[in-house]
Amino acid sequence: METPVRISFQGSTPSEALTNLISEHLDALERLHGRLTSCQVVVQVPDRHHRTSNLYSINIHLVLPGNIDINVDHTPQADSRFADPVFAVNDAFRRAKRLIKEKTRKQRGEVKNLHERVERTLDRPPS
Repeated sequence: METPVRISFQGSTPSEALTNLISEHLDALERLHGRLTSCQVVVQVPDRHHRTSNLYSINIHLVLPGNIDINVDHTPQADSRFADPVFAVNDAFRRAKRLIKEKTRKQRGEVKNLHERVERTLDRPPS
């Protein structure tokens, strides 16, 4: 990666376990795509005092070569699985992986054309 990864935690002190998990996912993304230009990950930890929500939110901003931006900012609404920080991190990076694959396919011109005309000929038996 050209610039250092920025991992920040909002609402809590940094977690070494989550930082290591995020680093593992970033290594996997670099193996998938080859090179990332920059990456910023924000982990929003639920506020235990106000109890407005007990769900974690993970925001990822990646930049690929060619100034291709990948933003994962899915905020869960009522999915209790996001109360587990490991699940929230895994889900965010699963989304990032899917977006990277989609953007690189488009960049390479490997987009499916659903309305492409197919020329066919009918084989007729000899008369």
